[in-house]
Amino acid sequence: MAQQSRAWQRMLSGRRLDLLDPTPVDIEIEDIAHGLAFVARWNGQTRGDFAYSVAEHSLLVETIYGRMNPKAPPKWRLAALLHDAPEYVIGDMISPVKAAVGPEYGALDDRLMSAIHIRFGLPAALPKSVKQQIKRADKVSAWMEATQIAGFSEVEASKFFGRPNPDLMEGLSIVLRPPVDTRNDFTARHLDLLGAL
Repeated sequence: MAQQSRAWQRMLSGRRLDLLDPTPVDIEIEDIAHGLAFVARWNGQTRGDFAYSVAEHSLLVETIYGRMNPKAPPKWRLAALLHDAPEYVIGDMISPVKAAVGPEYGALDDRLMSAIHIRFGLPAALPKSVKQQIKRADKVSAWMEATQIAGFSEVEASKFFGRPNPDLMEGLSIVLRPPVDTRNDFTARHLDLLGAL
C-alpha cells in the first residue's frame, strides 16, 4: 500500500495548515512573522551579515505604499504588509523559478493569500487597483534592494524594475538585522494596522 503524501505543515503555534485547502482559522500572525523573518529574499544572494528577509521587505513595501498612497485606509496598508505572506509557508521563489514551476505555484499562492486575507478582515481578493498600487511599491523596494545589497547597477535594476521616483525612497535604506528583531517589528506593525481598522 502506497504511503499518502503529506500536504500540510505543522506551525510553531501548533496549527496544522493544509497547503491544498488552507483555512483562515489555521492562520496566525506569529507563524507568518516568524516564517517570513527567516525566509531570505534574492535566494540569500545579498551582501551583509544577515539575510535580507521577506519580513523586512514587507515592512519596507508597506512604508513605500503609504508614501505613494497617503490617504489609503489602514486595511490597504495591512494588505501591503501582508503582500508576500504566503511565503511563510512556500518560501520566496525568484521570478524565473516561478515561471519555470508554472501555474501551480500561482494557484497555491492564491489559496494561501485568500485564507490570510480573510483571517485578518480583508477581502479574499483585493481590488485590482489596490493590487497594482502594492505591486508598484514592491518594484520600488526591489530596485532599492537590487542596488543596495544584491549587486545590481542602477542601470540594470532600472531595466528590470523601472527607475523609482527618488522622493519615495527619501530617508529609506535597506536594513539587515537579526530575524528576531524583524519578526518583532513585523508583528508590532501588523497589530498597529489591525488596531486602526
